[in-house]
Amino acid sequence: MTNRSRIFAILAAVLLCGFSANAQFNLGRLVKGAASAYQALTLSNEDVQEYVKEYIAKTDSASDVCGPNDPYTIRLNKLTKGLDSVEGIPLNFKVYKKNEVNAFACADGSVRVYSGLMDIMTDNEVLGVIGHEMGHVAHQDTKKSFKQALLNSALRDGIASTSSRIGAITDSQLGDLANALATSKYSRKEETAADEYGYTFLKGHGKNPAAMVQAFKKLEQLEQASGQKSSAINQLFSSHPDIQKRIQAVTKQAQKDGYLDASGNIIPEADPEYVAPTSKSSKSSKSSKSKKSSKSKKSSKSKKR
Repeated sequence: MTNRSRIFAILAAVLLCGFSANAQFNLGRLVKGAASAYQALTLSNEDVQEYVKEYIAKTDSASDVCGPNDPYTIRLNKLTKGLDSVEGIPLNFKVYKKNEVNAFACADGSVRVYSGLMDIMTDNEVLGVIGHEMGHVAHQDTKKSFKQALLNSALRDGIASTSSRIGAITDSQLGDLANALATSKYSRKEETAADEYGYTFLKGHGKNPAAMVQAFKKLEQLEQASGQKSSAINQLFSSHPDIQKRIQAVTKQAQKDGYLDASGNIIPEADPEYVAPTSKSSKSSKSSKSKKSSKSKKSSKSKKR
């Protein structure tokens, strides 16, 4: 059954069932809610983008966002340098100062990383998380999830409140949307496609795509350490397909491209941002040899005298 059919099935069932005079039920409210849900279902991509922008603006204002001079912001800006857009969608990055292992990307290109995640991850690992999220934005998975969240919120709104508008996101809907997005899961196909896109995205932007392997492994360690999968980790990397298979798939590609050695370790020289430590060491070595030679000559002259 499609979402549209489900909405009208719910409404039809209510209309066909009798209610006693004392039943605490507002039929008009349900009808408005069903209409609101239908409106959410038929939103255009442009409409969804506007709702996403409103959602992220409200979420930013309700969160403790790190300022431009905050060490977290400086670090995130440095590691995401050059990541300006994905499939024509401009990207913008911010850090939420919250002790939670989480990060998310919205359909409008807004990427939000929690300080708790940055505290336990290296730059490469954070980059791997971002690369994966770019896959979901590029394939419009995030847009579809948001649209479904709007639909669910509209249905609940029709049953539990007197509001029939979805023209603006209310504070109660903001909570509903946040909860729906946090608990949403992508399909096996969507997750695999996001992995593949994220790898290509990082590689194409001069970043080391092996960062995704490191991110996968870190999240697996966190899951094993806690003994259970948190909703945040669920959202970052769904269990479909199995995390081990995903690690193996990305590792195999990174080894083929020369970013990882046979043991799965990063090859420093293959990293696009690798800087060979030859200049300083070479100068130091030459300087050291020169000093030794000078001392040797002085010692020789002294002995002759």
